[in-house]
Amino acid sequence: MTDFLWLAADIAREAGDMLLAKRTARPEAIETKSSRTDVVTALDRASEELIRQRVRAERPHDAFLGEEEGETAGAETGEGRVRWIVDPIDGTVNFMYGLPDWAVSIAVEVDGEVVAGVVNVPPRGELYAAAKGGGAELLREGVAAERLRCTAGVPLAEALIATGFGYLPERRAVQAEVLTRVLPVVRDIRRGGSCAVDLCSVAAGRVDGYYERGPQIWDFAAGGLIAVEAGARIGGLNGRPQSRKLTLCAAPGLFQDLHDLLVPLNPERDL
Repeated sequence: MTDFLWLAADIAREAGDMLLAKRTARPEAIETKSSRTDVVTALDRASEELIRQRVRAERPHDAFLGEEEGETAGAETGEGRVRWIVDPIDGTVNFMYGLPDWAVSIAVEVDGEVVAGVVNVPPRGELYAAAKGGGAELLREGVAAERLRCTAGVPLAEALIATGFGYLPERRAVQAEVLTRVLPVVRDIRRGGSCAVDLCSVAAGRVDGYYERGPQIWDFAAGGLIAVEAGARIGGLNGRPQSRKLTLCAAPGLFQDLHDLLVPLNPERDL
């Protein structure tokens, strides 16, 4: 697992350095996906291609799932079925506008279980990393690695909660409705614009919890492992795993309180 972690970290750093070097004042969207506000830039594609090439060079038999180009099948090896799960820029709108919360997210899955995860946040000079069973760390150049622990024992009324919004108008309408019921009973809400960064913020204790309808596996695979290795719980509603229906993450006690607040609000729906 450590070999996977350090290879993922090296590749995430290289992709992040490329993105910082090539980003222009306002990169143009070259394509939209689910709606006209759900955008892709040429650098999303370039970042994913760089990561694919580096993985292929080191691990030619592994499967690869990227947000932009989809899945490439791999082969069974003595290590099991290995799959790399990649978001080449999580937070593309932030990237376009020059906001700092965007990341290169790389997770490594073996036989369906994520065993290593890296989230590189280049504008902040921060790289979050975790291997299953090995804890989570924040790495910054010139600074000793920081062991991460999520906040614990925070009551719902004192919790700072991160969330995000989808790109479809009918989804945003429901998310706004849910938010009006959550905001009065928590300390405050933060909307950073990157699921991967939000999950790392839970791990680092910068926010106490996170929930969102809509994140895909490439958004939460790496950040979710990092949060769990920092002591958090991640999942969906009513015992289901995290998914695009809903992803919820917090320390165990707060997880349950936030879960119980959300369930009657039916946040998994669209108009």
